[in-house]
Amino acid sequence: MNDAITPAIPERPALEGLEARFREVWEREGTFRFDRDAALAAGKDAVFSVDTPPPTASGSLHIGHVFSYTHMDLMARYQRMRGKHLFFPMGWDDNGLPTERRVQNYYGVRCDPTLPYVPGYVPPLQGGEGSSGKAADQQPISRRNFVELCEKLTAEDEVQFEELWRTLGLSVDWSLTYRTIGDEAQRAAQRAFLRNLARGEAYQADAPTLWDVTFRTAVAQAELEDKDQPAAYHRVSFHRPDGGTIEIETTRPELLPACVALVAHPDDERYQALFGTTVTTPIFGVEVPVVAHHLAQQDKGSGIAMICTFGDVTDVVWWRELDLPNRAIIGFDGRLLPEAPAEPLFTDAGRAAYAELAGKTVFSAKARIVELLAESGDLIGEPRKITHPVKFFEKGDKPLEIVSTRQWYIANGARDEKLREELLAAGKELRFHPDFMRVRYENWVGGLTGDWLISRQRFFGVPIPVWYPLDEHGEVQRERPIVPDEASLPIDPSSDTAPGYDEAQRGAPGGFVGELDIMDTWATSSLTPQIAGGWVDDPELFELVFPYALRSQGQDIIRTWLFSTMLRARLEHGATPWAHAGISGFIVDPDRKKMSKSKGNVVTPQSMLDEHGSDAVRYWAASSKLGTDAAFDPQNPKTIKIGRRLAIKVLNAAKFVYSFPYPDGAAVSEPLDADMLAELARVVDEATRAYESFDHARALEVTEQFFWTFCDDYLELVKERAYTGEGAGQASAVAALRAAINVMLRLLAPVLPFATEEVWRWTHAGSVHTASWPTVLELGADDAPRGLLTATSAALIGIRRAKTDAKASQKTPVTSATLAGPAILAEAADDLRAVGRIERLDLVAADEVAVSDVVLAEVAEV
Repeated sequence: MNDAITPAIPERPALEGLEARFREVWEREGTFRFDRDAALAAGKDAVFSVDTPPPTASGSLHIGHVFSYTHMDLMARYQRMRGKHLFFPMGWDDNGLPTERRVQNYYGVRCDPTLPYVPGYVPPLQGGEGSSGKAADQQPISRRNFVELCEKLTAEDEVQFEELWRTLGLSVDWSLTYRTIGDEAQRAAQRAFLRNLARGEAYQADAPTLWDVTFRTAVAQAELEDKDQPAAYHRVSFHRPDGGTIEIETTRPELLPACVALVAHPDDERYQALFGTTVTTPIFGVEVPVVAHHLAQQDKGSGIAMICTFGDVTDVVWWRELDLPNRAIIGFDGRLLPEAPAEPLFTDAGRAAYAELAGKTVFSAKARIVELLAESGDLIGEPRKITHPVKFFEKGDKPLEIVSTRQWYIANGARDEKLREELLAAGKELRFHPDFMRVRYENWVGGLTGDWLISRQRFFGVPIPVWYPLDEHGEVQRERPIVPDEASLPIDPSSDTAPGYDEAQRGAPGGFVGELDIMDTWATSSLTPQIAGGWVDDPELFELVFPYALRSQGQDIIRTWLFSTMLRARLEHGATPWAHAGISGFIVDPDRKKMSKSKGNVVTPQSMLDEHGSDAVRYWAASSKLGTDAAFDPQNPKTIKIGRRLAIKVLNAAKFVYSFPYPDGAAVSEPLDADMLAELARVVDEATRAYESFDHARALEVTEQFFWTFCDDYLELVKERAYTGEGAGQASAVAALRAAINVMLRLLAPVLPFATEEVWRWTHAGSVHTASWPTVLELGADDAPRGLLTATSAALIGIRRAKTDAKASQKTPVTSATLAGPAILAEAADDLRAVGRIERLDLVAADEVAVSDVVLAEVAEV
């Protein structure tokens, strides 16, 4: 430590401008740069690697990002000060639906993967002005041209995101930035897929698929959300061979043409005699069986339901387990198919009825079929209005349909009990912070109903790296995919030629076609440890950083990002990808509602940072424990204001401490000074244990409590001695003050990186963020605190209160005062007399501290 006061200490320290200045300093000095060679030399145990969530690079960041990313940065900064080599990358998630929609509207284009690439393509729009948002008005372009536009626009977004993260003070190594659409990410994602395929973990299947009619793409289980929607139960008669009827209730009468059976619970006595018989559908006259299944609900409606292909996910379960036929009638556009199913044969009246429904939306088809049911007498009573949860794609605005498609899947344990148990065991091995978040992972794994659907009918993403041969008739042989060599990755089958063929054979009999689907964005993001860690391009580095020390993320993506990353690591490496998972809570508005873009209550962070400063915003985030929701009121951000006050106090208190001359050879000798340092040693110990337990909020709490005691009480108690004292007493005060500031700056550095850096560089060469974390030993506090600082602080408060009650200035001299308290107070009597301006101080032994018989100079006795 350079104890000489330097000219760098400003006359009026201020927070303004610190972010811009130290961002440049840290970048220039490489403060947060990961030294690969030094880390390799030091070995795996000397590395702390963080798997960071790559935010979607479209639109804007919100306050929830600031909240959770600050949490991971607190741990990163702590571990760096503990001497670890920090592997702390940053990624951008580019290849999602939001990016595609934004590019379409921004440039006035849409992707048609059958079109050829146009070099030097210029889109019709720049910035979206004049865009109608309708596909018919958008210019069709090749996938490669579309991807180039996506990359251009997301690159602009990423510059803005990086600017905000740097302003916030994230201590990532910006040379380790990656993109989920970059070549490294594509190589990793395609390599992992090919290995999944070779091991039999990836496969194709024709199956019922959750389908978003707006985006025209399949949707995975993890991307679903329920939304309450108005609906109505329609009571409908099916006809028995004996002339009787069976009444069912349905919210989707438009699916009557797709009915394949009626189902009731096997224990329902009302229908047991009908199991194994058939009934006829109204209007269409199709015979369907009456079957039994345990999922049928006896107390719902009439207790018997129609099974349609497909109305909801329960229909899929029944269809699969009861081996029923598929009579799908919903097309990819959400409208009823123009042709009725080939089987069964409708009656003439049924065919005529279907002709009226063909091509209609499900809404219009429902309205017409209700009219037809009423005309035929098969609609019983009036529809009964209800509200019920309906499945939506999390980014969609229309209910999902279920269509039959051929898709790619990766095994996830839903149908493999051994893999499921392995994933559950891995969840127990992973240390969740807080631990109660583990149950969310376990519930997700235990509730999986199907393998992971990874193919998407989109364009901006990682292509599925396969081609298919065509037979002599030009028919696609999907059961014999052609795969590339890993060395050739990344590839795009829509424009790259299949190995063993030439481009002229594309689409020709005896030739090949490329797979046009891309991977789900999670199929790439699930490989962030591999992408950032150099699994493909730098295997030596990957062995060093994997498994990572920490995965830090929000609780809402445990079922997606955390689970999918765990799955890929277990399949590829047989390992759990991290030692710890730090899970942040939600940000809620003043009404305790979760902040989200869909609710329209999101606060963007830039204005907060501009108004209050980064340290203040970080303090707000650090004040919340992991897993705990934090309320935020943009009209009254109390905690942020407290954080700003703390950061300003750090500047001013340090300047005050450094204003005292520092004698040569100064050492702590006075009891009050020693007890203060012993109290600080206790704080160091508790804060260290809190960080080791991933409890940054507790570390901040104990540090902040001590800091204010130090500023409000200890500084006041010793400032007279530090200014005007003589000999060992004065030197002891100054030495203790300097030692305390030196330690507290490091304790607060993870939370207030800019204010602490400013103060640290007044008297030190280098950054506080690469200084060593404080230890109990360096404070020289061999003994536990004796309670002297606590008792003396209480006495000081009593003296101040007496003057306040007398409506006197704190500078008013005291002729005499009696102080009751433990005998130890005598050791600080001189400091109390000085700070209180007390001429005569009488001490009385007592268990509790109390001030009495205070006589103020020129003021009546109180």
